[in-house]
Amino acid sequence: MPPSKRVLRGRGAVPGLGEGEALVSPEPISFLGGVDPRTGLVIERGHPLKGLSVAGKVLVFPRGKGSTVGSYIIYGLKRYGKAPAAIVNVETEPIIATGCALAGIPLVDRLDADPLEAIRSGDRVVVNGDMGLVEVETK
Repeated sequence: MPPSKRVLRGRGAVPGLGEGEALVSPEPISFLGGVDPRTGLVIERGHPLKGLSVAGKVLVFPRGKGSTVGSYIIYGLKRYGKAPAAIVNVETEPIIATGCALAGIPLVDRLDADPLEAIRSGDRVVVNGDMGLVEVETK
């Protein structure tokens, strides 16, 4: 079966272009205590992505959770070269938006389709934070 492409439209919360393989979590992510900024590994006990790396991925999850210090963890991921290529949220909030703005990570939310259903881990995704577009190529 040949790959198919779909374009989702939403709100560009942080500008920029990012592309990579999708890593999708059905659960919110806490960056403080949930993601190691030096390795990019999800370390939160019981999280569905535990042990996986966010580095270079298009990270798709409902929203952030936890402390506002999580914004600085996102910035730390960028500083250590372990940041996601882009982030797609169902509905972002200040922790994720601030972290992405500090780190220059494109961020899109409020899509016209639920990204947790429209995007699967392993899909190739291009995020355009300037235009609020998410292009998904399924395998």
